[in-house]
Amino acid sequence: MGYEFKNATILVVDDMQPMLALTSSLLKIFGFDNVMMARDGEEGFEMFCEHSPDLVLTDWLMEPCDGTELIRKIRNDPKSPNKFVPVIMMTGYSHKMRVEQARDSGITEFLVKPFRAKDLYSRIEQLIEKPRRFVDAEVFFGPDRRRKRPKNYAGPQRRDADEFSEIASMPGKEAADLLRELKKQAKKTAENEEK
Repeated sequence: MGYEFKNATILVVDDMQPMLALTSSLLKIFGFDNVMMARDGEEGFEMFCEHSPDLVLTDWLMEPCDGTELIRKIRNDPKSPNKFVPVIMMTGYSHKMRVEQARDSGITEFLVKPFRAKDLYSRIEQLIEKPRRFVDAEVFFGPDRRRKRPKNYAGPQRRDADEFSEIASMPGKEAADLLRELKKQAKKTAENEEK
């Protein structure tokens, strides 16, 4: 499926000029007209705050501010204009521990260098076709880290979204009453947060 990207703004953050140029070229081939580039996380965060791009691609290892620190700022800093922006982490480190560390910093997708144009496009397509809910917990804010849920899971349901899966199996009136109650609670919470 082809997408129309010409009105989207994308920020690419990488300390290696050849990688910036290559990634920017690929994005322009995909149809992105508005590609901004930054050489490290600090410059990237300044540009992010100024332009509020629709998508961020960042390298991991950069000085003085690396990609995970940039993502934490995007997700948690009060100056961040959009803490829900999709972020793709690009890195040559693909060990499971590294992937989990990146995931726990709040990335949306992970892309291992060197990558093919097809790999980058498929990550962008994943963001569009299968957006993930965000989790706001004491120690984490970012996209839900669960991609798959086992059908026979019998453990505790700890997220608000889990309640909705239980509602689907309820009789009509009971489900409607519970949904109304959840909406009231959500409205109260939002009103309290505004005060």
